[in-house]
Amino acid sequence: MIFSYKKKKLKEDKTVRLGALEAGGTKMVCAIGDETGKIFEQISIPTQTPEDTVPKMIEYFKNAGIEGLGIACFGPIDPDKKSATYGYITSTPKLAWQNYNFVGAFEEALGCPVGFDTDVNGSVLGEVTFGQAKGKSCVVYVTIGTGVGAGVYIEGKLLHGMLHPEAGHVMIQKRPNDNYEGRCPFHKNCLEGHAAGPAIEARWGKKAIELKDNKEVWDLEAYYIAQALAGYVLTLSPEMIILGGGVMHQEQLFPMIRGYVKEILNGYIKTEEMEHLDSYIVPASLNDDQGIMGCLELARRAAAEK
Repeated sequence: MIFSYKKKKLKEDKTVRLGALEAGGTKMVCAIGDETGKIFEQISIPTQTPEDTVPKMIEYFKNAGIEGLGIACFGPIDPDKKSATYGYITSTPKLAWQNYNFVGAFEEALGCPVGFDTDVNGSVLGEVTFGQAKGKSCVVYVTIGTGVGAGVYIEGKLLHGMLHPEAGHVMIQKRPNDNYEGRCPFHKNCLEGHAAGPAIEARWGKKAIELKDNKEVWDLEAYYIAQALAGYVLTLSPEMIILGGGVMHQEQLFPMIRGYVKEILNGYIKTEEMEHLDSYIVPASLNDDQGIMGCLELARRAAAEK
Protein backbone atom coordinates (compact mmCIF):
# COMPACT_ATOMS: atom_id res chain seq x y z
CA MET A 1 0.00 0.00 0.00
CA ILE A 2 1.39 3.41 -0.97
CA PHE A 3 0.68 6.54 1.05
CA SER A 4 2.09 9.97 0.27
CA TYR A 5 3.29 11.90 3.31
CA LYS A 6 2.75 15.64 3.23
CA LYS A 7 4.49 16.34 6.52
CA LYS A 8 7.17 14.77 8.65
CA LYS A 9 6.08 13.32 11.94
CA LEU A 10 6.33 15.84 14.75
CA LYS A 11 7.25 15.14 18.33
CA GLU A 12 4.04 14.67 20.27
CA ASP A 13 3.22 16.20 23.61
CA LYS A 14 1.19 14.25 26.11
CA THR A 15 -2.15 15.40 24.78
CA VAL A 16 -5.25 13.68 23.47
CA ARG A 17 -4.54 11.97 20.16
CA LEU A 18 -7.21 12.66 17.56
CA GLY A 19 -7.82 11.51 14.01
CA ALA A 20 -8.79 13.84 11.18
CA LEU A 21 -10.17 12.93 7.77
CA GLU A 22 -10.84 15.54 5.10
CA ALA A 23 -12.77 13.55 2.52
CA GLY A 24 -12.57 15.16 -0.89
CA GLY A 25 -13.73 14.14 -4.32
CA THR A 26 -10.19 13.59 -5.60
CA LYS A 27 -8.24 12.73 -2.45
CA MET A 28 -8.71 11.75 1.18
CA VAL A 29 -6.41 13.58 3.58
CA CYS A 30 -5.87 11.65 6.82
CA ALA A 31 -4.00 13.04 9.82
CA ILE A 32 -3.17 12.48 13.46
CA GLY A 33 -3.09 15.51 15.72
CA ASP A 34 -4.33 16.92 18.99
CA GLU A 35 -6.92 19.31 20.41
CA THR A 36 -4.62 22.31 19.97
CA GLY A 37 -4.68 21.88 16.19
CA LYS A 38 -1.14 20.51 16.00
CA ILE A 39 -0.77 17.99 13.17
CA PHE A 40 1.71 15.21 13.96
CA GLU A 41 1.49 13.41 10.64
CA GLN A 42 -0.58 13.61 7.49
CA ILE A 43 -1.10 11.43 4.42
CA SER A 44 -3.10 11.61 1.20
CA ILE A 45 -4.98 8.72 -0.39
CA PRO A 46 -6.63 8.99 -3.84
CA THR A 47 -10.43 8.90 -3.77
CA GLN A 48 -11.55 5.86 -5.71
CA THR A 49 -14.44 3.57 -4.69
CA PRO A 50 -15.44 2.94 -1.06
CA GLU A 51 -14.30 -0.67 -1.40
CA ASP A 52 -10.83 0.47 -2.42
CA THR A 53 -10.36 3.64 -0.40
CA VAL A 54 -12.03 3.07 2.98
CA PRO A 55 -9.95 0.01 4.05
CA LYS A 56 -6.74 2.00 3.44
CA MET A 57 -7.98 4.82 5.68
CA ILE A 58 -9.13 2.41 8.37
CA GLU A 59 -5.71 0.75 8.35
CA TYR A 60 -4.06 4.15 8.81
CA PHE A 61 -6.18 5.06 11.84
CA LYS A 62 -6.70 1.63 13.42
CA ASN A 63 -3.55 1.40 15.54
CA ALA A 64 -2.98 5.13 15.99
CA GLY A 65 -4.42 5.27 19.49
CA ILE A 66 -6.92 8.01 18.66
CA GLU A 67 -9.72 8.90 21.07
CA GLY A 68 -11.95 10.39 18.39
CA LEU A 69 -12.15 10.89 14.63
CA GLY A 70 -13.44 13.97 12.83
CA ILE A 71 -14.64 13.68 9.23
CA ALA A 72 -15.33 16.65 6.97
CA CYS A 73 -16.80 15.20 3.80
CA PHE A 74 -17.80 16.11 0.26
CA GLY A 75 -21.53 16.00 -0.14
CA PRO A 76 -24.36 16.16 -0.06
CA ILE A 77 -24.32 14.32 3.27
CA ASP A 78 -26.78 13.66 6.09
CA PRO A 79 -25.46 15.38 9.25
CA ASP A 80 -28.70 15.00 11.26
CA LYS A 81 -28.02 12.67 14.19
CA LYS A 82 -31.76 11.95 14.51
CA SER A 83 -31.96 10.71 10.93
CA ALA A 84 -31.90 7.04 9.92
CA THR A 85 -29.26 7.93 7.34
CA TYR A 86 -27.04 10.03 9.62
CA GLY A 87 -23.43 9.77 8.54
CA TYR A 88 -24.26 8.84 4.96
CA ILE A 89 -23.03 10.43 1.77
CA THR A 90 -26.32 10.85 -0.07
CA SER A 91 -26.99 12.13 -3.60
CA THR A 92 -23.43 12.82 -4.69
CA PRO A 93 -22.57 12.83 -8.41
CA LYS A 94 -19.81 10.32 -7.49
CA LEU A 95 -21.99 7.29 -8.11
CA ALA A 96 -19.86 4.77 -6.19
CA TRP A 97 -20.31 6.83 -3.03
CA GLN A 98 -24.07 7.41 -3.24
CA ASN A 99 -25.93 6.35 -0.09
CA TYR A 100 -22.72 5.17 1.55
CA ASN A 101 -22.63 4.89 5.36
CA PHE A 102 -19.33 6.71 5.86
CA VAL A 103 -19.56 7.25 9.61
CA GLY A 104 -20.81 3.72 10.25
CA ALA A 105 -17.81 2.17 8.50
CA PHE A 106 -15.36 4.01 10.77
CA GLU A 107 -17.34 3.62 13.99
CA GLU A 108 -17.50 -0.14 13.47
CA ALA A 109 -13.84 -0.50 12.53
CA LEU A 110 -12.27 1.90 15.04
CA GLY A 111 -14.64 1.75 18.00
CA CYS A 112 -14.21 5.44 18.80
CA PRO A 113 -16.54 8.46 18.59
CA VAL A 114 -16.80 10.04 15.13
CA GLY A 115 -17.69 13.66 14.38
CA PHE A 116 -19.13 14.32 10.93
CA ASP A 117 -19.89 17.37 8.83
CA THR A 118 -19.44 18.89 5.38
CA ASP A 119 -16.01 19.72 3.99
CA VAL A 120 -16.74 23.45 4.04
CA ASN A 121 -18.14 23.35 7.58
CA GLY A 122 -14.90 21.65 8.54
CA SER A 123 -12.97 24.56 7.02
CA VAL A 124 -14.99 27.25 8.77
CA LEU A 125 -14.62 25.34 12.05
CA GLY A 126 -10.85 25.28 11.56
CA GLU A 127 -10.77 29.03 11.00
CA VAL A 128 -12.93 29.93 14.01
CA THR A 129 -11.12 27.50 16.33
CA PHE A 130 -7.50 28.02 15.29
CA GLY A 131 -7.36 30.76 12.67
CA GLN A 132 -8.14 34.39 11.93
CA ALA A 133 -11.84 34.08 12.80
CA LYS A 134 -11.21 32.98 16.39
CA GLY A 135 -13.54 34.85 18.74
CA LYS A 136 -16.09 35.75 16.08
CA SER A 137 -19.67 34.56 16.46
CA CYS A 138 -20.78 34.47 12.81
CA VAL A 139 -18.46 33.50 9.95
CA VAL A 140 -18.95 32.30 6.37
CA TYR A 141 -16.26 30.25 4.64
CA VAL A 142 -16.61 29.89 0.86
CA THR A 143 -14.50 27.51 -1.18
CA ILE A 144 -14.25 28.09 -4.93
CA GLY A 145 -12.44 25.35 -6.78
CA THR A 146 -13.73 22.29 -8.61
CA GLY A 147 -17.08 23.24 -7.12
CA VAL A 148 -18.39 26.02 -4.90
CA GLY A 149 -19.57 25.51 -1.34
CA ALA A 150 -20.02 27.49 1.85
CA GLY A 151 -19.71 26.61 5.51
CA VAL A 152 -21.52 28.75 8.06
CA TYR A 153 -20.70 29.14 11.75
CA ILE A 154 -23.31 30.95 13.86
CA GLU A 155 -23.25 31.54 17.62
CA GLY A 156 -20.89 28.67 18.32
CA LYS A 157 -22.60 26.16 16.04
CA LEU A 158 -22.20 24.93 12.48
CA LEU A 159 -25.32 25.67 10.45
CA HIS A 160 -27.30 22.66 9.28
CA GLY A 161 -31.04 23.38 9.30
CA MET A 162 -32.96 20.80 7.28
CA LEU A 163 -29.74 19.53 5.67
CA HIS A 164 -26.73 21.87 5.34
CA PRO A 165 -26.11 25.02 3.31
CA GLU A 166 -25.67 24.61 -0.43
CA ALA A 167 -24.74 28.24 -0.86
CA GLY A 168 -22.60 27.56 -3.90
CA HIS A 169 -25.83 27.13 -5.84
CA VAL A 170 -27.37 30.54 -5.15
CA MET A 171 -28.62 32.22 -8.30
CA ILE A 172 -26.66 35.04 -9.92
CA GLN A 173 -27.64 37.70 -12.42
CA LYS A 174 -25.65 37.32 -15.61
CA ARG A 175 -24.08 40.22 -17.42
CA PRO A 176 -26.01 41.05 -20.62
CA ASN A 177 -23.02 40.21 -22.83
CA ASP A 178 -22.32 36.87 -21.14
CA ASN A 179 -23.57 34.11 -23.45
CA TYR A 180 -22.16 31.18 -21.49
CA GLU A 181 -25.08 29.02 -20.31
CA GLY A 182 -23.47 27.74 -17.12
CA ARG A 183 -22.02 24.35 -16.23
CA CYS A 184 -24.22 23.22 -13.34
CA PRO A 185 -26.61 20.48 -14.54
CA PHE A 186 -29.23 21.53 -11.97
CA HIS A 187 -29.17 25.35 -12.15
CA LYS A 188 -27.70 27.05 -15.19
CA ASN A 189 -27.41 30.45 -13.51
CA CYS A 190 -25.97 29.48 -10.14
CA LEU A 191 -22.62 30.61 -8.74
CA GLU A 192 -21.00 27.19 -9.13
CA GLY A 193 -22.20 26.94 -12.72
CA HIS A 194 -20.41 30.17 -13.62
CA ALA A 195 -17.53 30.64 -11.15
CA ALA A 196 -16.11 27.18 -10.34
CA GLY A 197 -12.84 26.12 -11.95
CA PRO A 198 -14.45 23.83 -14.56
CA ALA A 199 -16.83 26.64 -15.55
CA ILE A 200 -13.91 29.03 -16.06
CA GLU A 201 -12.20 26.48 -18.30
CA ALA A 202 -15.38 25.74 -20.26
CA ARG A 203 -16.16 29.42 -20.77
CA TRP A 204 -12.69 30.57 -21.83
CA GLY A 205 -11.23 27.38 -23.29
CA LYS A 206 -8.22 27.39 -20.94
CA LYS A 207 -7.52 26.41 -17.35
CA ALA A 208 -7.68 29.21 -14.79
CA ILE A 209 -3.93 29.11 -14.17
CA GLU A 210 -3.34 29.89 -17.87
CA LEU A 211 -5.62 32.94 -17.69
CA LYS A 212 -3.90 34.75 -14.84
CA ASP A 213 -3.11 37.89 -16.86
CA ASN A 214 -6.50 38.16 -18.57
CA LYS A 215 -8.29 40.97 -16.72
CA GLU A 216 -11.62 40.26 -18.44
CA VAL A 217 -11.69 36.74 -16.97
CA TRP A 218 -11.18 37.85 -13.39
CA ASP A 219 -13.41 40.89 -13.60
CA LEU A 220 -16.34 38.65 -14.59
CA GLU A 221 -15.38 36.09 -11.94
CA ALA A 222 -15.23 38.77 -9.25
CA TYR A 223 -18.60 40.18 -10.31
CA TYR A 224 -20.34 36.82 -9.93
CA ILE A 225 -18.64 35.95 -6.64
CA ALA A 226 -19.52 39.39 -5.26
CA GLN A 227 -23.20 38.89 -6.02
CA ALA A 228 -23.24 35.78 -3.86
CA LEU A 229 -21.26 37.41 -1.06
CA ALA A 230 -23.60 40.39 -0.99
CA GLY A 231 -26.45 37.93 -0.56
CA TYR A 232 -24.66 36.23 2.34
CA VAL A 233 -24.08 39.64 3.95
CA LEU A 234 -27.78 40.47 3.72
CA THR A 235 -29.10 37.10 4.89
CA LEU A 236 -26.52 35.85 7.42
CA SER A 237 -24.87 39.09 8.61
CA PRO A 238 -21.44 37.46 9.07
CA GLU A 239 -18.61 39.18 10.94
CA MET A 240 -16.12 37.80 8.42
CA ILE A 241 -16.21 36.13 5.01
CA ILE A 242 -13.28 33.84 4.19
CA LEU A 243 -12.59 32.73 0.62
CA GLY A 244 -10.58 29.57 -0.07
CA GLY A 245 -10.15 26.96 -2.78
CA GLY A 246 -7.98 26.77 -5.87
CA VAL A 247 -9.62 29.63 -7.78
CA MET A 248 -9.02 31.99 -4.87
CA HIS A 249 -5.27 31.47 -5.24
CA GLN A 250 -5.71 34.14 -7.91
CA GLU A 251 -5.08 36.90 -5.38
CA GLN A 252 -5.97 39.66 -7.83
CA LEU A 253 -9.60 38.65 -7.30
CA PHE A 254 -9.85 40.01 -3.76
CA PRO A 255 -9.78 43.77 -4.43
CA MET A 256 -12.17 43.33 -7.36
CA ILE A 257 -14.60 41.26 -5.27
CA ARG A 258 -14.54 43.82 -2.46
CA GLY A 259 -15.20 46.60 -4.95
CA TYR A 260 -18.21 44.86 -6.46
CA VAL A 261 -19.63 43.93 -3.03
CA LYS A 262 -19.46 47.59 -2.04
CA GLU A 263 -21.12 48.61 -5.31
CA ILE A 264 -23.90 46.02 -5.02
CA LEU A 265 -24.75 46.86 -1.40
CA ASN A 266 -24.70 50.57 -2.30
CA GLY A 267 -24.27 51.85 1.26
CA TYR A 268 -27.31 49.98 2.61
CA ILE A 269 -25.37 48.12 5.32
CA LYS A 270 -23.52 50.55 7.58
CA THR A 271 -21.17 48.75 9.92
CA GLU A 272 -17.51 48.89 10.89
CA GLU A 273 -16.90 45.79 8.77
CA MET A 274 -18.29 47.47 5.65
CA GLU A 275 -15.84 50.32 6.18
CA HIS A 276 -12.90 47.90 6.25
CA LEU A 277 -13.57 45.31 3.56
CA ASP A 278 -9.87 44.41 3.38
CA SER A 279 -10.20 42.71 6.77
CA TYR A 280 -13.77 41.51 6.17
CA ILE A 281 -13.51 39.58 2.88
CA VAL A 282 -10.24 37.71 3.32
CA PRO A 283 -8.26 34.67 2.12
CA ALA A 284 -7.95 31.53 4.24
CA SER A 285 -5.33 31.83 6.98
CA LEU A 286 -4.09 28.34 7.87
CA ASN A 287 -1.89 27.41 4.88
CA ASP A 288 -4.62 25.21 3.38
CA ASP A 289 -4.81 23.18 6.62
CA GLN A 290 -8.07 24.80 7.80
CA GLY A 291 -10.08 21.75 6.73
CA ILE A 292 -7.93 19.14 8.45
CA MET A 293 -7.65 21.33 11.56
CA GLY A 294 -11.44 21.65 11.59
CA CYS A 295 -11.58 17.85 11.52
CA LEU A 296 -9.44 17.75 14.67
CA GLU A 297 -11.99 19.99 16.37
CA LEU A 298 -14.84 17.76 15.16
CA ALA A 299 -12.94 14.82 16.68
CA ARG A 300 -12.38 16.67 19.96
CA ARG A 301 -16.08 17.49 20.22
CA ALA A 302 -17.08 13.90 19.44
CA ALA A 303 -14.68 12.55 22.07
CA ALA A 304 -15.97 15.04 24.65
CA GLU A 305 -19.54 13.81 24.08
CA LYS A 306 -18.53 10.18 24.64
